[in-house]
Amino acid sequence: MWLLLVTSVLSAFGGAHGLFGKLGPKNPEANMNVSQMITYWGYPSEEYEVVTEDGYILGVYRIPYGKNNSENIGKRPVAYLQHGLIASATNWITNLPNNSLAFILADAGYDVWLGNSRGNTWSRKNVYYSPDSVEFWAFSFDEMAKYDLPATINFIVQKTGQEKIHYVGHSQGTTIGFIAFSTNPALAKKIKRFYALAPVATVKYTESPFKKISLIPKFLLKVIFGNKMFMPHNYLDQFLGTELCSRELLDLLCSNALFIFCGFDKKNLNVSRFDVYLGHNPAGTSTQDLFHWAQLAKSGKLQAYNWGSPLQNMLHYNQKTPPYYDVSAMTVPIAVWNGGHDILADPQDVAMLLPKLPNLLYHKEILPYNHLDFIWAMNAPQEVYNEIVTMMAED
Repeated sequence: MWLLLVTSVLSAFGGAHGLFGKLGPKNPEANMNVSQMITYWGYPSEEYEVVTEDGYILGVYRIPYGKNNSENIGKRPVAYLQHGLIASATNWITNLPNNSLAFILADAGYDVWLGNSRGNTWSRKNVYYSPDSVEFWAFSFDEMAKYDLPATINFIVQKTGQEKIHYVGHSQGTTIGFIAFSTNPALAKKIKRFYALAPVATVKYTESPFKKISLIPKFLLKVIFGNKMFMPHNYLDQFLGTELCSRELLDLLCSNALFIFCGFDKKNLNVSRFDVYLGHNPAGTSTQDLFHWAQLAKSGKLQAYNWGSPLQNMLHYNQKTPPYYDVSAMTVPIAVWNGGHDILADPQDVAMLLPKLPNLLYHKEILPYNHLDFIWAMNAPQEVYNEIVTMMAED
């Protein structure tokens, strides 16, 4: 959502080449697909399509081993990484190899898998519906938890021969984990540990401008955003990243646009990678997913999507109101990292969540961190990733 501000402020400068300082170094990954980004750094890459029970075709990517441990051809422990809202698998490989969790885990000896939620850049196909249809976009994170995660995790387990895998989620990636592992006991048994980065179960206390959307009537939201795709990636995003945000005098403006929606931690962002960040983000989702988050911001609860009438809810849930999700029913061992300056996963919401987790193994609050620091911060290996690697090794 931060890109709305970037777009509105910076698009006016489209023809102003050279006006705002010399162009910074361009990173070729800004224009690559997921597999190309992986192989660019010398890592092996595999690409699969996973079909969900309701017909969505998800792009799933694999880094089977690291650059220096290919000689071990036996079964490796599996780490599955799930991105957040309007994001994609690229979040885990956007920085340099020594600063990207997917590459760090591969070099540590793990079989690394990167998931993509339905509707984003790499998962925009369906067996029955065209992405041009309204029917294709009739989903929120409910369906990601009910269909996407089970299909992907079951595929990985079958492909690797491992009975259990490690699950790492960021933002909405934690939300769908909470829902799936608390409502699907068979799936939960396939998870060794859940590593939750910037976890989101409720958004009662969020101070992000995102919350302001919850004050807008739904009919008006549909007028503004439509009823199909929300914030897809397009050429304007790439232009902003490669032509404007890479110029020296605009670095600060671009970083502020990022932080307005996620909290401030300017010193921890590698501004030389702006072209890569904006070259792949936002990756898109459905407007229904946006509406669902707006409902949660208003209610302060973790609840299924409200279809708008008792009759519609009865058709979907066999009850007049959407059911609540009980996080305390999830018994998967979990470790949690959250940021003190995260205005999306607000510390107060995280404080409400922690006592509900019956198998909480570890919790760390990183005071300077915002929402994006968990995937892009320059010191993320020291603050988070090395601890994840250590905990996985212990298990």
